[in-house]
Amino acid sequence: MSEALGKNVKNRIYGNEYKYVKEVLDTGFSSSQGSRMVTRLEQAFAERFDVSYAISHINGTATMHSVLEAIGVGPGDEVIVPPLTMASTTFVVLQTGATPIFADVDPDTYQIDPKSIEKRITTHTKAIITVALFGLSPDMDPIMELAQKHHLTVIEDDAECFLGEYKGKLAGTIGHAASFSFQSSKHLTAGEGGITVTNDPELALKIRRIVSLGYAGVGAGKGKISKSDIQEPNYSRHIQLGWNYRMPELCAAVALAQVENIDALVERRISVANLFSEVIKDTPWLVPQYVGPEYKHSYWTWVVKLNNPKISWYDFRNKFVELGGDGIYGTWKLTYQEPMFQEKNFLGREKFITKENLDSYQSGLCPVAEDLQTKLFQFKTNYWDYAKALKQAEVLKAAIAFFS
Repeated sequence: MSEALGKNVKNRIYGNEYKYVKEVLDTGFSSSQGSRMVTRLEQAFAERFDVSYAISHINGTATMHSVLEAIGVGPGDEVIVPPLTMASTTFVVLQTGATPIFADVDPDTYQIDPKSIEKRITTHTKAIITVALFGLSPDMDPIMELAQKHHLTVIEDDAECFLGEYKGKLAGTIGHAASFSFQSSKHLTAGEGGITVTNDPELALKIRRIVSLGYAGVGAGKGKISKSDIQEPNYSRHIQLGWNYRMPELCAAVALAQVENIDALVERRISVANLFSEVIKDTPWLVPQYVGPEYKHSYWTWVVKLNNPKISWYDFRNKFVELGGDGIYGTWKLTYQEPMFQEKNFLGREKFITKENLDSYQSGLCPVAEDLQTKLFQFKTNYWDYAKALKQAEVLKAAIAFFS
């Protein structure tokens, strides 16, 4: 995929989105016609990522919850997560009644640190959720080695990382399962939705049943029970507890069209990030996220660290906006520093967490992440009008000149 192709994308909705949505509407939502787009989406996604199974979901949080439920995570179990990310990665652990354990991050890549993970593993640890933060894969080899040693499941949260690579492998194909999001800000979007991938047939079947109300008639690659089954009065439908996490056909139709154009949609973001990277190459106090030689960054956002104590985060951001910038996003407050953690407002699930772990959710738990959180600038990369991206790069250049 050439950078030029990325520059030629004029709108993120430019393929078969309208055509496929019309196909769904033309069915009148007949149940006998249902799940055709879902099936096509799952097959296309699995083929593009060269995995055995792709299972669509209503959103990119349900994706992770379903995997945790499928592997039997529950009260008394611990799941290791990073604190520097969207809180959903932690929420899904609480949804199961398990305990989130926060591992610190690498100071240069901002990804979950394998050394910190190792220190957090106990006899209660059952899984690790990694996050490909901002579009960059974590260092997966040592994480997978720890998982093998301690018999843990690794779930890759790749909501922000489509077509990112780690040592020649696509992010999402390294752990035991991976979660992707089609929420509106992501590389691919259906407005909302998500998808889980795995190569494990047994795990895929368990996930499918979690997603589909515990139906007996679904399968690892089959998301809908047959019409003949549901017409039978003595048919036993539900063989276990499950949730209704199924993706609607309309979302699947849009997501399918987006998958067909995944290379160009991702390349646009990379080309915009390259513009910004060129601007700061001689600015030592704006430090870009480190990308190792064996990695490919997919740049959900382009992120730099402010490394100048004489310039405040707010002063730089305000000057950028004053000069015509679209704004700069900060990073999420660390999950354990959010009010819900400080007030232990877990809707009753706090009763499953030991006092020792509850008391650990305080400042000082992950010092590297705490230091980074207030210093990071996130710049948008989803500029479909390339002229606007060029303008933002010039504004960034002017803001740097003002403070230099």
